[in-house]
Amino acid sequence: MTQQILIAVIVLGALGILFAVVLYIVAQKFKVVEDPLIDEVAEVLPGANCGGCGKAGCRAFAEACVSQHSLEGLRCAPGGDAVAAKIAELLGCAVEQGEPQVAVVRCNPANCGDKRKSNYDGLRSCAFQNTVYTGESGCPFGCLGCGDCVAACQFDAIHMGENGVPVVDADKCTACGACAKACPRRIIELRNKGKKDRRVYVSCVNKEKGAVAMKTCANACIGCGKCAKVCPMEAITVEGNVSYIDYKKCIACRKCVTECPTKAIKDVGFPAPAVKPAPKPAEAPAAPVAEKVEIPVAEKVEVKN
Repeated sequence: MTQQILIAVIVLGALGILFAVVLYIVAQKFKVVEDPLIDEVAEVLPGANCGGCGKAGCRAFAEACVSQHSLEGLRCAPGGDAVAAKIAELLGCAVEQGEPQVAVVRCNPANCGDKRKSNYDGLRSCAFQNTVYTGESGCPFGCLGCGDCVAACQFDAIHMGENGVPVVDADKCTACGACAKACPRRIIELRNKGKKDRRVYVSCVNKEKGAVAMKTCANACIGCGKCAKVCPMEAITVEGNVSYIDYKKCIACRKCVTECPTKAIKDVGFPAPAVKPAPKPAEAPAAPVAEKVEIPVAEKVEVKN
């Protein structure tokens, strides 16, 4: 009995040693040597894992930076130029300063709230509703108002407004693009903030013909092209019955804003126009004052008896 136990222990010990050797050989053959620079780059990143860079997360972004040893085609939106400069210093490469961007919501319903064509009672998800439902206003291109973009934002930079359309806080927005990806109707776009945070854009993506679009929203773009005709920089194009302003060409002159007949073009960040004081009513001419005429008093004449 003792001999059998001893044999079993020896066999098990030999198998253990054999498996350990095999595992060691396999580990040495397939081991991955990770550049310690990846950890240094990852520490510089904000760690939001928002996916705005197009990678699976901050770690994947750091690996991409180190593997190509440059920031070409790579940008951390939440970190901005400050983080890009730190990464470039670690990699020993140059980096171009990017133009700061912000998310804009290209939907501005005018009469959707009081002219609902249907009521939806189901799963509150834009992604789901987009497949089965056109929306309460009947606009197949407008915001569904379920807040998928709000849930996707990790920086508390977007909230639902009173009219059922999301509102972006430009001060908190990092232009990560998570809200734009979450919107199934692609009404959220990343655009340059512009000089002094002034921006001009078409707040409509409705591609229906003008008369049809106006039935669902009075602020819909009707594709008339008046804005494109007055633009001095040729920054506006009309395609698919809707206008689009190229923010790279736009100089924010706002001629298109005043020309748009449906007020579909929004200007953000501009000072409010000065209110001219109401003209004072013209004063009635004063009545002529009659001149005082002094009547001579007759002199007293003494009569002697």
